Amino acid sequence: MAMTVRPRRSVLYMPGSNARALEKGRSLPADGLILDLEDAVAPDAKADARATIRAAVAAGGYGGREIIIRANGLNTPWGYDDLVMAASSGADAVLLPKVESADMVRQAESVLAAAGAPADLRLWCMMETPMGMLNAREIAGSTPRLGGLVMGTSDLAKDLHAAHTRDRLPMITSLGLCLLAARAYGLAILDGVHLDLNDDDGFAASCVQGCQLGFDGKTLIHPKTIAACNAAFAPSEAEVTHARRITAAHAAAVAAGQGVVLVDGRLVENLHVENARRLIALADAIAAQESGGDSSGG
Repeated sequence: MAMTVRPRRSVLYMPGSNARALEKGRSLPADGLILDLEDAVAPDAKADARATIRAAVAAGGYGGREIIIRANGLNTPWGYDDLVMAASSGADAVLLPKVESADMVRQAESVLAAAGAPADLRLWCMMETPMGMLNAREIAGSTPRLGGLVMGTSDLAKDLHAAHTRDRLPMITSLGLCLLAARAYGLAILDGVHLDLNDDDGFAASCVQGCQLGFDGKTLIHPKTIAACNAAFAPSEAEVTHARRITAAHAAAVAAGQGVVLVDGRLVENLHVENARRLIALADAIAAQESGGDSSGG
């Protein structure tokens, strides 16, 4: 399945047990929301949170925001019921925690299918354990229903006994393995959260690094970080202008039967044209979403 050009700059985790938070999500400028049934919900509140999420998604009002339900694992007492609920919820995707193999993905897919999940309900995978990193390729190729990968860098750092450093050098190998797997199979991929909400400079640095590495966007834990994240992961005006010049020059060269294109004295090849088209499509999608009010309220 080829990845669609859809803005995923900022994707905010929201506790599924908090109806007020789910209501607020309808007006936040995030590209996507992860309605969480796992880490953010206490064991004795899981069933109520499931009902709260179902009611919120059914009520709608989220506009163009991508709605993802994070289920508990099938090895827990709640995972099966989470998937059955999500199958008919109307959400865009279901996020599976701590995925370590293709079999785990296909097992969840079989539950969704048996519960009548529509064909366009996507599966996403949390990549947050050492085994998940080692099996990133097989996970990415597990099923055509798969839509993307989400880095769970907090759990990963714990399992690696790694430090949280600004350059994230202890996790670069893991990030790279998942990026390779996602791009090889045409999947979206989101960077992990930044835990220190008082560290604005560190958050900005992690956004820049994530964008430079190739992530589509970043998962967030607080609404105050959405604007900075959106800015970091959106193509700049200069980048879009240059991309339009590249595509125009290439089109003119093709029409004239020329095989070589120069823009600002630099040779333009097909790979540059493909990337330019991707940037333009993303910028246009962001503009359409924002002008339609889909990610700025309503």
